[in-house]
Amino acid sequence: MAGIASNGNTIGALRSLEGKVAWVTGAGTGIGQAGAVCLARAGMEVVLSGRRKEKLAETEDMIRGLGKAPIIEELDVADADQVAAVAAKIEERFSRLDVAVFSAGINVKNRSWGEVDTEGWDSVVDIDLNGAFYCCRSVLPIMRRQKEGLIINVSSLAGVRVSKMTGPAYTAAKHGMVAMNESINMEEAVNGIRACALCPGEVATPILDNRPVKVTDEEKAVMLQGEDLGETILFLAQLDTRVCVNQLVISPTANRMYTAGVT
Repeated sequence: MAGIASNGNTIGALRSLEGKVAWVTGAGTGIGQAGAVCLARAGMEVVLSGRRKEKLAETEDMIRGLGKAPIIEELDVADADQVAAVAAKIEERFSRLDVAVFSAGINVKNRSWGEVDTEGWDSVVDIDLNGAFYCCRSVLPIMRRQKEGLIINVSSLAGVRVSKMTGPAYTAAKHGMVAMNESINMEEAVNGIRACALCPGEVATPILDNRPVKVTDEEKAVMLQGEDLGETILFLAQLDTRVCVNQLVISPTANRMYTAGVT
């Protein structure tokens, strides 16, 4: 519950996002889609990026149903030039960027040390780590100029804990993202920029379809859902600019890493 400080300022109130600008990558499905919808519902102007236009159109329809008009910018985050071009368009159109949610990520089916090849490794690292770097690098100049900004890097529980399930490429890329995220806070705090490494456990999103072992509907039902992460992203965005959540680990109550369902 919010209170009033002696100087008259509100204590504990979440800030309004009305009219502020967000950019979400991986916005066509899963966590990115849920985050984009929640931010739009809170009144933000949202830019949707991803590789598949038809999936972005689905997210666009969801947001239009809320009475908002999002902007679609198709993007392969593994292409540094494309990333820079989209960031430039956002600055030209809005002259600012308040929240950046970098959720683009993949994994490969053949992921264990006995199966992964260089092509699979490169594809995961290029999108999950290099792509996140390109995106962060592209928005920092905008946020420096406005002396404010929040970056949410969607990592994984695999970014803080090593597991056989995710494979070495994904695990290494997500660990790298977590370290990269903290380096942003170390260098950019003086510019009013905050970065959060959001590290969810198992989430019932389409990326599960690429698991080596099929995930059942019953197992998906007790996992985190996309909307859970959407609400988490919204909460982070609503926190006062003085608050930096450096890293946030969130897992399903029925965490299979704890119950020995996954090793």
